[in-house]
Amino acid sequence: MNQPDSKYQKHIFVCINERSSDSSRGDCSRRGSREIRLEFVRLINKYGLKEKVRANKSGCLDACELGPTVVIYPDGIWYNQISLSDVEEIFKTSVLGNDAVERLRSTDKTWEQLAKLRNQ
Repeated sequence: MNQPDSKYQKHIFVCINERSSDSSRGDCSRRGSREIRLEFVRLINKYGLKEKVRANKSGCLDACELGPTVVIYPDGIWYNQISLSDVEEIFKTSVLGNDAVERLRSTDKTWEQLAKLRNQ
């Protein structure tokens, strides 16, 4: 967790995009992403990482059909379809550590699923 040229060692981007309720794409906000971001903030404070880790609200990360989307940089780890109950495991594995929660991590299959959803 060391990026000397950056203000923060880790950035957590949480999509909080909102669309109209009739949108076929849905949105992350209505699926709990605001609460997910607040839980990341709570954990940052709990572990005393306020000056080292930042949990940012993000606009659309172009995967809203898959539910709440989170990206952790500088590692470039993407998570989709996560719930509030997944946040602590993600935080401990990907923020405190430099690894991914493989069962939740976005993969080529994730992006194939997204393409299929969009082509229906």
